[in-house]
Amino acid sequence: MPKNPTAKLLTEIYERLVKQNGLRNWWPVKHNAGANAGFEITAGAILVQNTSWRNASRALENLNSAGIWGYRAIHECAVDDLVEAIRSSGYYNTKSKKLKAFAQVVVEDFNGNDSELFALSIPELRERLLGIYGIGEETSDDIILYAAKKPSFVVDAYTRRVVDRIGIKIDGNRYSDYQEIFEANLKPDVELWGELHAQLDGHAARVCTKRDPRCGECVLVDLCDTRASRHLG
Repeated sequence: MPKNPTAKLLTEIYERLVKQNGLRNWWPVKHNAGANAGFEITAGAILVQNTSWRNASRALENLNSAGIWGYRAIHECAVDDLVEAIRSSGYYNTKSKKLKAFAQVVVEDFNGNDSELFALSIPELRERLLGIYGIGEETSDDIILYAAKKPSFVVDAYTRRVVDRIGIKIDGNRYSDYQEIFEANLKPDVELWGELHAQLDGHAARVCTKRDPRCGECVLVDLCDTRASRHLG
């Protein structure tokens, strides 16, 4: 029977995962964490599309080493140089266009300062981000939550998998339907939402895997409607 999404259930999931795994403290920022933190998170959110964080992180390292660091640097650099630096992330031609498009908006419309962009209200910011080439709902919310530090819950395939397997009731199958179960039941807390998203991702990647899930290692197994003996999508 589908479970109603409640603050109690979502908090129980969060607390069990944190107890099992410790805090994950997303989003990782390594280079010049002060002024360029927003750039590193934004670039990482684009580079990690359709690839692993390991590959995206390598691309960030290469960008930093190549001196292509910051919105103006991305905006002004030669496309060939950008493509070469981010090659490890895959889909590098398309991702170079996405990075260029984002950098152009920040440089030309916000004086090269993402804090002016991030100062917009959440609805305004989300609409503006979604209007940039290559920025979809998940990437937009990554940027809002982790870079702008505003509460907008991130939904990805990992989130959907855990929610679906546990059997939490969803009124629809849209991105916003999944987002709503978190935003309607948890207080708007940037740190909590960021950590819960990170915990769900880690759990789905390591335990609640797409094939052959490790139900015997799962700290949520007694909450879960799906078992290893049944078909797992």
